[in-house]
Amino acid sequence: MNVLVLNVGSATLKFQVVVTDAARIADDRDEKLLRGQIERIGGEAVITVRNGDGSTRTRTAQLREMRAAVDWLVGFITSPESGTRLTTRADLHAVGHRVVHGGEAFRASVRIDDTVLRRIEDNVELAPLHNPHNLRGIEAARAALGSGVPQVAVFDTAFHQTLPEHAYLYAIPYPLYRRHRIRRYGFHGTSHRSIAYRFRKLTGRSKRDVRIVTLHLGNGCSACAIRGGESIDTSMGFTPLEGLVMGTRSGDIDAALLDYIAAKEGLSLPQVEALLNNQSGLLGVSGLTNDMRDLLAEANELQDRRARLAITMFCYRVRKYVGAYLAALGGADAIVFAGGVGENSAEIRGRVCEDLEWAGLTVDATANAALVGGREGRFSAEGSRLEAWVVPTDEELLIARDTYRVLSSEAAA
Repeated sequence: MNVLVLNVGSATLKFQVVVTDAARIADDRDEKLLRGQIERIGGEAVITVRNGDGSTRTRTAQLREMRAAVDWLVGFITSPESGTRLTTRADLHAVGHRVVHGGEAFRASVRIDDTVLRRIEDNVELAPLHNPHNLRGIEAARAALGSGVPQVAVFDTAFHQTLPEHAYLYAIPYPLYRRHRIRRYGFHGTSHRSIAYRFRKLTGRSKRDVRIVTLHLGNGCSACAIRGGESIDTSMGFTPLEGLVMGTRSGDIDAALLDYIAAKEGLSLPQVEALLNNQSGLLGVSGLTNDMRDLLAEANELQDRRARLAITMFCYRVRKYVGAYLAALGGADAIVFAGGVGENSAEIRGRVCEDLEWAGLTVDATANAALVGGREGRFSAEGSRLEAWVVPTDEELLIARDTYRVLSSEAAA
């Protein structure tokens, strides 16, 4: 099955074309024909395309809206220029979409129909910055490929629907949960599921026996405690704002600060929320940037005090959540790093793992330094009771596989 995977943002479109089926999944032989992204949709869009051989090309095009972007993409994929071997739109057999919020309605990936669309729309108030764009991507794919091409929604929140009640509820009046579904939903679920699956493949361990803490560390960051293949706790909450220090998000704060900041700064509550989401985290503390690479350069080469402080806060918060999740799991087999920072910064991994000897973790500094640029592997020392791994996340591959599984099981039924 040739699956087009779409991850739609406000003015961006990330995409991948994956060939997958039951045999390919079993042997990890899925073929990635094409991947890339379209940025600055709404004007002169910048398009970056990476072929299966690793070669990259960049171009521009006037793309005024998401529908035009998806239509351009489908036309490009089926052109000789793409190198995909797909020649007509009929060669795209299905579309898999990343959808951020499924609320409590969706515990797994589903084929998109009118009922599913209405339920995604019902969750717009829970994810106003994401679900509307996801819906536009679905509509754009339907317009480009026709209603006969099946589409599947893969939800960021679905993996965390296994959280026990004591983990997902907030200690607020229970009727607020009943009336408004105020609870921990968690995000990055597709990434955490991808990391856990790949870790089991690498180590040969069964789903039932694995206890791990997965760390998705990028501009957005989250931790997840996984036991028996299921999420039992995660750091993001009702929104992606809760939890770890992130690129521009504050992570955990005292809720009373919202009113306090509003009063002191003369801001409305929505403005304070925007400040916590877009002007805080690494950017807010350092006053420089939300890019960890630049912060490390400022801290190491120029000894910038606030850059060092931002990095220290980032690593401390991650380590604190690791400790909490080791307690929640009753011990773990491994800590597994992923995401742009987790996969590429040996320094950050090393600092997160500092002072975890009490948990049985000893880092092999040489192995850690070698694991960059998409490499996967273990960097804990031999004999370490708690292992440390780098396992690059591949959300698009998991979306493609889910799309195949949903549609093939439907066909079998």
